[in-house]
Amino acid sequence: MTETLANHIEYFASFAHTAPLLFFFFIFLFMTIESSFIPFPSEVVMIPAGFLIWRYPLTPSHALDVVIVITVGLSGSMAGAYINYFLSKWLGRPVLHTLLKKYGKYILMSEQSLDRAEEIFREYGEVVTFISRLLPAIRQLISIPAGLSHMNLFRFTLFTALGAGLWTAVLTILGVWFGHATGDMTYLEMIEKGKAIIQEHYLWIFAGCAVLFVGYIMVHRKIMGSKKKAPEAAEAEKTETKES
Repeated sequence: MTETLANHIEYFASFAHTAPLLFFFFIFLFMTIESSFIPFPSEVVMIPAGFLIWRYPLTPSHALDVVIVITVGLSGSMAGAYINYFLSKWLGRPVLHTLLKKYGKYILMSEQSLDRAEEIFREYGEVVTFISRLLPAIRQLISIPAGLSHMNLFRFTLFTALGAGLWTAVLTILGVWFGHATGDMTYLEMIEKGKAIIQEHYLWIFAGCAVLFVGYIMVHRKIMGSKKKAPEAAEAEKTETKES
């Protein structure tokens, strides 16, 4: 499957020079698909995109090219996540299970995978929408239980954008590094080597996520603690006033 996708991406990449807007559209489209119900590896899109913008700059600045590609990739990821979120919120659990039972095999998604995504969401809470964007297999699915649980849209957007943005940036920068450090590579070689590098360094990715997760918990507790203390302080002040 990866080889077939790589061949198609190589064809679409030919538009990068002659029609950059069309090139960006394809990045957006494929990342939307990747983030929605249809499983599609983001590595075959963002790594070649990073490679191309280094070898064939679209603007006078490499940094600007990188920012544009990451932004377009992130926009596609968010569009796909919103599709999952709003469809799940609108259809509800019984309808989704019925649809997956009938048509899940066509999009390589099962009722069991949906149940697992819901279990993870219930166990770890809303912040899992950030962590899961960095995990294979669960990356596309986590938006579904978020929609089913009617997760606050702002919080869903924030956590999803943070996770998807980080993942998109990692893949794009990896492609840029290939463009800078290597000679000629086929798209399939680039994708396979990129996936191998990511797998080798997943421990560091998880460690970074853990630090961010702990930081979020600490800040969240501090804010919530402050909110709880404020009414208590006000009530104590009223009591003191009455006594005096």
